[in-house]
Amino acid sequence: MLAYLIRRLWQMVPTLLGVVLLVFVLFKFFGSDPAVILAGQNATQAQIAAIRQELGLDQPWWFQLWIFVKQIATFDWGKSWATSEPVAHLFASRLPATLTVMVPILILDSLLAIPVALGVAYVRGSLTDRTIMVVTTVALSISFLVYVIVGQYVFGFQLGWFPVQGWSDSTWTNLVQYVPLPLLLAVAVGLAPQTRLYRTFFLDELGQDYVRTARAKGLGEGAVLFKHVLRNAMIPILTNVGLALPGIFVGSFLIEVFFSIPGLGREVLLAVNRSDYPVIQAATVYLAVLTMLINLGTDLLYKLVDPRVVLK
Repeated sequence: MLAYLIRRLWQMVPTLLGVVLLVFVLFKFFGSDPAVILAGQNATQAQIAAIRQELGLDQPWWFQLWIFVKQIATFDWGKSWATSEPVAHLFASRLPATLTVMVPILILDSLLAIPVALGVAYVRGSLTDRTIMVVTTVALSISFLVYVIVGQYVFGFQLGWFPVQGWSDSTWTNLVQYVPLPLLLAVAVGLAPQTRLYRTFFLDELGQDYVRTARAKGLGEGAVLFKHVLRNAMIPILTNVGLALPGIFVGSFLIEVFFSIPGLGREVLLAVNRSDYPVIQAATVYLAVLTMLINLGTDLLYKLVDPRVVLK
């Protein structure tokens, strides 16, 4: 296990270097001139030159690449070009809001999708199964934007159950007052594809020979479903959850924008609109690192879920 962990961490180094080089090349040679963007339309050439010198854009490209690599190594991305706020502080202050919303969404989405999918897989072909599949298909056909608009109108304006927008400094107040509505809408949207996907995983396991053997030995359906089918289907389920985890740290753009949640997702979207390169670059590199670490953690969980898995 330790040798596998060290080898995987070592393999991340060239991948991360490739990501860093790609991000630098895209922003340096294909993006707009940041000095021109920051200076505005009425700026003189002298003002643009002064901004380029202040940002270090007048240096050779290889020197700028070295500065970029040093920023990554020291976690010091400088300041936001739009707000002059340190990028590290910006990420640290926006991350709690994103986690407050997205972690409950991920947990509740998985906890609901797994038993529902297991249940409909067990009664495959029945009226219940067909009804749930029709409902999930319809849910998949509706844009999340429609859910947000209708949800805010019905639950916020008509019924008055939840505030439509807002945020506070208290985590408990946010969880009780501001999170329930986006949580309800996000789970309503995410439950449909997860249920259909997990149902496929369970159906594949229910058709295996070991299930027929377990039933032939006299095991009850509960033991067959939860001890054998669920456990063997956890590997693809963990893979799917692992793919969704990086989204937590960026947040859902629509959720944070429409509900005025001061999280990372809204901040990255604002940075893109303002061409705030330091924030965009930091978010890109951080997301790449998090994705690699989450993939490593998912691979290690495979061994915990199924001891037959061999890590090589």
